[in-house]
Amino acid sequence: MVGQCSPPEERVIAIITMGGQAQVVTFALDALLAEGEPISDVLVLHLSPSDPRVQRALSQLSREFAGGQYHGHPIFFRRLLIRAGDKPLTDIRTGRDAEVVWTVARDLLAELKATGHRLHLCIAGGPRLLALTLTTAAMLHCDHQDRLWHLYTPREFRERARDGAILHASPEDGVKLVPVPFAPWGAYFPALRALARPTPPLPLPFDPADATRCAEVWQRLTPRQREVLRALAEGLLPQEAAERLGITLKTLDTHKTQILAECRIAWALPEDTRLTYHFLRERFGPWIALRHP
Repeated sequence: MVGQCSPPEERVIAIITMGGQAQVVTFALDALLAEGEPISDVLVLHLSPSDPRVQRALSQLSREFAGGQYHGHPIFFRRLLIRAGDKPLTDIRTGRDAEVVWTVARDLLAELKATGHRLHLCIAGGPRLLALTLTTAAMLHCDHQDRLWHLYTPREFRERARDGAILHASPEDGVKLVPVPFAPWGAYFPALRALARPTPPLPLPFDPADATRCAEVWQRLTPRQREVLRALAEGLLPQEAAERLGITLKTLDTHKTQILAECRIAWALPEDTRLTYHFLRERFGPWIALRHP
């Protein structure tokens, strides 16, 4: 998010929650671009991939961002499906579901901010609890450079635009982004971020099948990529790994993206599965300790 965004550099990323209404995404993005925001990535956070409305909305958005272009703007589009383990989350019905959403939101924002990106969060679409959870995560991990937005759409126009019938509003339609005030407590008190991190789980038993996959990935990497993989597999944070290797965080992020792309192939993972440096630690940590001490 994030391992799957545009080529690593300092980016301005729009994270937009969505239910089954594609126009929530396009209205918000159009408003940001109209304000001169140099958006480089759009990340749509959603549930229910089997819901016909969600499928239709994602299909509409894929056409809007065809070829990595959005109406003349080079913008990388990515969908982030929230999963509970290997299963897509279809709704937020229980406390456990809410914990899953919180974990995804927290980890997503923590990773994007750790790599130095500026964020616009639009919380107008999808389940209300998704918006509330993303807001809570923003208070912990965002800073004063980031913005939280509500999308205001007049009722009459909202009905006409329903189900993506209208994807782009005219100025007279009255659609606008409303800034949502929030206090970035984590920026004031960084210790709060550490307290919100989960207790590290006990190491999983090493799957012999993973050894084969790890070896396949290792063979396809350059020497520098292997150094990056080793550092992250040992548990270093990206910034710590970059400092150890004497490279910039952007360069490390480039290598990490390529490593995760090889992992996606080796593990035959779906395109919408989000991978982060945590995957490298979990999968390669035991293997490197055994094979490459």
